[in-house]
Amino acid sequence: MKKIAVITSGGDAPGMNACMRAIVNTAWQHDLEVIGFRHGFRGIVEDLNVPLHPDDMRLVSQRGGTFLKSSRYPEFREVEVAQKAAAVLDSHGIVGLIVIGGDGSFRGAHHLNQYWDGQVIGVPGTIDNDLAGTDVTIGFATAVDTAMDAIDKVRETAEAMARVFIIEVMGRHAGFIGLHAAIAAAAEAMILPELEPQPKLAELADGILQARAAFPDSSYVVILSENLWPGGVHELSKNLSKATGVTCHPCPLGHIQRGGRPNAQDRILAMQLGAAAVDAILSGETAIMIGLEQEHVVTVPLHLTFERDKPLDPRLVQLQLGLQGVNIASKGDE
Repeated sequence: MKKIAVITSGGDAPGMNACMRAIVNTAWQHDLEVIGFRHGFRGIVEDLNVPLHPDDMRLVSQRGGTFLKSSRYPEFREVEVAQKAAAVLDSHGIVGLIVIGGDGSFRGAHHLNQYWDGQVIGVPGTIDNDLAGTDVTIGFATAVDTAMDAIDKVRETAEAMARVFIIEVMGRHAGFIGLHAAIAAAAEAMILPELEPQPKLAELADGILQARAAFPDSSYVVILSENLWPGGVHELSKNLSKATGVTCHPCPLGHIQRGGRPNAQDRILAMQLGAAAVDAILSGETAIMIGLEQEHVVTVPLHLTFERDKPLDPRLVQLQLGLQGVNIASKGDE
């Protein structure tokens, strides 16, 4: 039997296990043996291999995280380390490697492709949804659901106490989680890296004061993307409290957004892309990512997934920006 390998790399994302189930089961249908390497690229270099069989895939789709484990491994940028990984893959007779991860993982996969003759296929698994060439990534929908649920809970206590909350969501340098969570949770304001111009402190403070004047007994929620405001959510809350005279409570959601069981959308997407990755190996393709565009599975050159920026949907941005001020404006018209 020919052998293929799979790793999960970088930040974990709900749905990675479902993707591996699809890879293993599809591979065995085509007489391909599957080997997993624990802890991502480091696991290849250190040969932390484990055989994967369809019998092992029962009841894994509903589990969050990744049963193969993951890691950050910046040393993989070095030529010697990539060459060592190539030697390990060859020692097992592996003909293709499927990498489930985000842009950093795909940079590593592209780097490996320069020093290994086998096929390298990427599957987008990241809650950030920031990979070009695919409409959505594995884990994004669940992360938004988790953020929305947490914001809804914060909103209930904020409404009971008529409080202002600044809620920080993940997304690294991309505002996809922030935008979708803001719309879903009916936030009064949002601060995303893609917004131009960026809202200034005075504008944010003015929005809070206007809302306080129009609805003094109501809550007010601002969604902030991480790594965006100097000093983070705590510094922004402190500055807004000084500027408005209203106590603004910081609330970073943190890694809760990565955890939990994948929702139906992520499970289906993960299995669809995982099966397509095996088909790509059977077709002889390499150095590509398997993505989804307009509900159709597509292939994209691996290097284009991280060399191009992926923009937010401008229609969704305008939708949220338009909704943010409607209640205050309508109150003033009465």
